[in-house]
Amino acid sequence: MSFQSINPATGELIKTFPLQSDAEVFAALEKADKRYREDWRLRSVAERAAIIARAAQILRRKRDEYVTYPTLEMGKVTRFGYMEVDLVADILDYYAKNGERLLAAQELPGEPGATLLSEPIGVILAIEPWNFPYYQLVRVAAPQLIAGNVVLMKHAENVPQCALAFARLFEEAGAPEGAYTNLFCSIDQIGKLIEDFRVRGVALTGSERAGTSVGERAGRNLKKVILELGGSDPAIIMPGAPLDHAVEQVVMGRTFNSGQGCVNIKRVIVIGKQRGEEMLAALKQKFSEIKVGDPTDETTLLGPLVSERALQGLLKQIEDAKAAGATIVFGGKRVDRPGFYLEPTIVTGISESNPLYTQEAFGPVLSFYIVDSEEEALRLANATPYGLGGYVFDADVENAKRVASHIDAGMVYINSCFADSPGLPFGGVKNSGFGRELSEIGIGEFLNRKLIRVTEVK
Repeated sequence: MSFQSINPATGELIKTFPLQSDAEVFAALEKADKRYREDWRLRSVAERAAIIARAAQILRRKRDEYVTYPTLEMGKVTRFGYMEVDLVADILDYYAKNGERLLAAQELPGEPGATLLSEPIGVILAIEPWNFPYYQLVRVAAPQLIAGNVVLMKHAENVPQCALAFARLFEEAGAPEGAYTNLFCSIDQIGKLIEDFRVRGVALTGSERAGTSVGERAGRNLKKVILELGGSDPAIIMPGAPLDHAVEQVVMGRTFNSGQGCVNIKRVIVIGKQRGEEMLAALKQKFSEIKVGDPTDETTLLGPLVSERALQGLLKQIEDAKAAGATIVFGGKRVDRPGFYLEPTIVTGISESNPLYTQEAFGPVLSFYIVDSEEEALRLANATPYGLGGYVFDADVENAKRVASHIDAGMVYINSCFADSPGLPFGGVKNSGFGRELSEIGIGEFLNRKLIRVTEVK
């Protein structure tokens, strides 16, 4: 196994990066642990925050450079790449500006002499995916570096240039060697790192299979772990929802990042037969207008999938759904051009016995349902092993909030498919994992909340 840059828009192999040896990987761990114990944890929050703030400044200054790597390595449409770069800079700034407040000692009401301190715990190992190659990293790196932990980062094998670029960001900002370390290592080496006592916490964003393996290994070694494992996010279209707005949001929510997002809208559930038919017709029309093509073209909405394997996996899901009785009402085929392109696809007639009923389709494949009642919509929304995100569209916001409270998810968004912000927690329930990243909750996942209790001696 090696780390490779392959351009998904052409299928061309660009560059290969060799794996590090065991000696190199564990030398990096030794350096990180020493940096934590002898330096990084001892610095003031303000000093650490100054470095993170400089990283944000550098990223904004070099955004034209940084946006090229995700387009090159995972096919991200460039204009959406700018959105990711800007969000990452905002997250760095958020923790730089709020770190001292978030980590301040807290007195416990009603408990005289009792104080909670927020202290770092050591080396944090992060294993992150390719789909948002900077955003996935910063969700761990920014809060944990501010907290005084150090980070070992194993990125996905297909985005090595993104991984190196992100590591350079902290180096240029003045972070000392060992505070943030990029690793080109194997799954076997990751297992050995988890077992090493010097690694005190593990964060993973990935598949259920990866989460099960990492969670089991971390548990056996008494390591705190955060898992974000994807979702099959439903969007409930209430009877009072303005359809034009809902259609616009669903199109973007399903096709953004070529549909390769954990909280992309995956399933649409419309209450009412007539409204369902109207929305399906509108979605088919909008899908027919989507420009599929070169991710560097400013008019492109849908770029390539990340790999041939990803494309073939989705094509198989579509065929399996069709074989089980579903109807492909739009798309469903590979685009006839170089690269790993799939037509935007709409699937209907998905029965409970159909495999697509509970699967996550990680690409521009929309499952579409029409139901008769709110109760049926909620039952369908929750009929999945996942519980990451959900969406409700309704002109009556209070009613939408009530419906949202019945969706099994870590996050529910009302009337919008875009709601990311540094101050909002990110994470799910059920098989979507546990723990939270971003916001005040995210910085607290790998902290020692140490109690100091003072008893006065008279």
